[in-house]
Amino acid sequence: MGGRAHRRLGRAGAYWTAAAVALIALWTSGAPSTSYPLYSAEWDLSPVVVTAVFGTYPVALVVTLLLTGSLSDHVGRRIAILLGVAGMLVGTLLFAVALDVQMLFVGRAFMGIGVGLALSPASAAVLEFSKRGRARVAASVTTAATALGVVLSTVVGGGLVQYGPFPLSLDYWVLIVVIVVVGVLVVFLPEPAGAVAVTSGRWRPSVDVAIPPGQGLIFATAALAASIAYMTGGILLALGASIARQLLDAQNSLVIGSLLGTMFVVAGIVAVVSRRLGPRVSMRVGGIFAIGAFVLFAVSALLGSVVYFLLAAAFGGGAYAAAFSGGLGYVSLHAPPHHRAGAISAFYLAAYASQGAVAVVLGLVATFSSLLNAVMIGAVSMIVLSAVLVVLTLIRRRRPGAPTTRALAVARDG
Repeated sequence: MGGRAHRRLGRAGAYWTAAAVALIALWTSGAPSTSYPLYSAEWDLSPVVVTAVFGTYPVALVVTLLLTGSLSDHVGRRIAILLGVAGMLVGTLLFAVALDVQMLFVGRAFMGIGVGLALSPASAAVLEFSKRGRARVAASVTTAATALGVVLSTVVGGGLVQYGPFPLSLDYWVLIVVIVVVGVLVVFLPEPAGAVAVTSGRWRPSVDVAIPPGQGLIFATAALAASIAYMTGGILLALGASIARQLLDAQNSLVIGSLLGTMFVVAGIVAVVSRRLGPRVSMRVGGIFAIGAFVLFAVSALLGSVVYFLLAAAFGGGAYAAAFSGGLGYVSLHAPPHHRAGAISAFYLAAYASQGAVAVVLGLVATFSSLLNAVMIGAVSMIVLSAVLVVLTLIRRRRPGAPTTRALAVARDG
């Protein structure tokens, strides 16, 4: 019995378990997306309240990242991930039994705390359990896992909301079962070699997300790529269902969930197809896709066209996958192993802070002006930011001294 308690997963099992944590993190993140219109109707909520519920998640996540960004570099990946899985479980349970909007706010806060604790160490663990020299593949697997998580949240959620009993709770109970299964696997997760920093004294909460010195432009570019990826997803998940119902006249929750899920189906495909691209090229491609996505998004809202919305979602999926995996790969390649989770936390911090801000701001515009105006302002802003990302990826930064052969090998495009 004691021997079994210490049994750990093998390298491949640990690799896929860490990827599964990334999957449930984004499933948890997107789980309420198809239900927001139902909450609005059930409790007479304005768009700003709905987007505030959505925005509570990234706010809680950002605070968690700020205070615990490098926790797993001190206590180990497994413990940090387990704490995160517990937070996701509590948040999802609160949504499953919610009786009013206050419970939704608390549930979203717990979801944000859980994902904030689990996602960075899980992303680091995918890289650390990958085969030597496969960092780009690991970043693509993480991106594909997060994309699949959102697809499950929108398509499974939309189907259960439309056709299952208990439309405001059944999809959360399904997610709860999945979280528990993944949590059990995490219990048997080994620690990657060299992942835990050698420190004196106990870890204490502090603002400890880490950007290695001298890498400001690298992290600024990666952070902007992550922000564009997550803001694209955030705009669709926070406002997409309302846009589909009000501007496109789509009323079936499964159809709406499938429209939203298109983005992340494409994201998963692009993540796999583009894994051979270098990080800078991948981010550049993501910026170009994002420009196309928001041009199409604006046209779909102006014309009330489902076809253009579908195309916008597809381009958005390409933008999400290419920008996010490129940014994550860029960070992972430059961060020292014992600071990797802290560096990745800084990366996610920028992404989620931007996502929360854009959701709340556009919710305010939709409430006090119109949903169409919110779409247009969001589209123009994202086109400008995406153009800046493309320019940044074209800037080549020369460091003092000649680059090493290994540096050229791991960053062919940079």
